[in-house]
Amino acid sequence: MKTILVIEDERDLAELIAFNLEKEGYRPLIALDGVSGLEAARSNPPDLILLDLMLPGLMGTEICKLLKKNEKTAAIPIIMLTAKGEEIDRVVGFEVGADDYMVKPFSTRELLLRVKAVLRRTMPEKAQGKCITIGLVTIDTERHMVSVAGEEIVLTTTEFKLLLNLAERLGRVQSRDLLLQNVWGYNYVGDTRTVDTHVTRLRTKLGEAGEMIKTVRGFGYKMEE
Repeated sequence: MKTILVIEDERDLAELIAFNLEKEGYRPLIALDGVSGLEAARSNPPDLILLDLMLPGLMGTEICKLLKKNEKTAAIPIIMLTAKGEEIDRVVGFEVGADDYMVKPFSTRELLLRVKAVLRRTMPEKAQGKCITIGLVTIDTERHMVSVAGEEIVLTTTEFKLLLNLAERLGRVQSRDLLLQNVWGYNYVGDTRTVDTHVTRLRTKLGEAGEMIKTVRGFGYKMEE
């Protein structure tokens, strides 16, 4: 049974989310403020965190940053929950390491679909013992590692899958909608800026090698050696 930590200061909403998660077969835990939420995540790392942005004690973005910096909690997928819907808020959420972003009010059904999709794409895949080398970039699918010029770089699960998706289709243009389907595992209600944000972050981490990821204006992206 997968454990999901709900860090949300609105008790009624937290309990409603927990109730529906339990019905779906998950084990929900609730924290009503940032400090206790961070402590809960550190002491007993869950399989996924639903994290409110505006929290008493410690902001959701700070919690996200702290968890991603710690080796013990860095791989925990995080879905940010917030009443803020401006693009800058989504970008900030992704930049600190969130895997997904939902704006309140949201339907419970959509939340559960997002939870399933994020868990599915962040679960370790069966090792296939395959290495892909493109220019200075080497992708080790068995060890889930990426190196540039022999130096390992740290990618989130979503960034790894995005890079692998582009590398396996070298030279072929991938639309933003197709990348959402292949990497995120579901359609994003038309909000393809999620892809742009992750591509920007991936390019930055790859350094000069990031230039191999080309933008096809008005359509999507491709990777070229």
